[in-house]
Amino acid sequence: MAPGSKVNTCTTCGGRGVTTQVVQTILGRMQQQVRCPTCGGTGTVVEKYCGSCDGKGVNKKSKQLTITIPPGVEDSNRLRVRGEGDAGAKGGPPGDLYVFLSVRGDPRFRREGMEIYSDVAVSYYDAILGATIPIPTVDGNIDLKVPAGTQPGTTLRIEGKGAPKLNNLNVRGSQYVKVKVEIPQKLSKEEKELVAKLKEIGK
Repeated sequence: MAPGSKVNTCTTCGGRGVTTQVVQTILGRMQQQVRCPTCGGTGTVVEKYCGSCDGKGVNKKSKQLTITIPPGVEDSNRLRVRGEGDAGAKGGPPGDLYVFLSVRGDPRFRREGMEIYSDVAVSYYDAILGATIPIPTVDGNIDLKVPAGTQPGTTLRIEGKGAPKLNNLNVRGSQYVKVKVEIPQKLSKEEKELVAKLKEIGK
């Protein structure tokens, strides 16, 4: 309330906070008590309310917070920040703030729960002979061994390179890498001769 103003007993309800009204029911006329519309159930009326909060007792104020995002969160997960919600009524404790997360995707990866999926392109001779090639993971590039004779569409598993379990970095899923074998559309004369020799040997 404004400085110097008085708090008076509500004249509508006589300070009780409730009023009596008569309602018509199928059983006849009945009396019931309802919250006083003048004082809102407080039993008192302020002469002049505070000009800043208009008698509500609270002001709206913007506040910037820094929150910690736990490992393993997914899109649309909700974080609860205790005590950072709206102020409580009549000086009561404040509520909680709920933050809904939107996780930005990465074109190199696809996530399903704790598992991560990606693709890797290898040359046809690396697929035939085998090779060790660098591939991206959420932890950075690592070397992946492609076994000799790897077929197009083969999926290789990298254990422990998936997403962590929520709030537990010690438990992680796997990353599954699908091998896409690149077949050249044009070959040099020497390459054609070598492929032809391989064809003859394989018969």
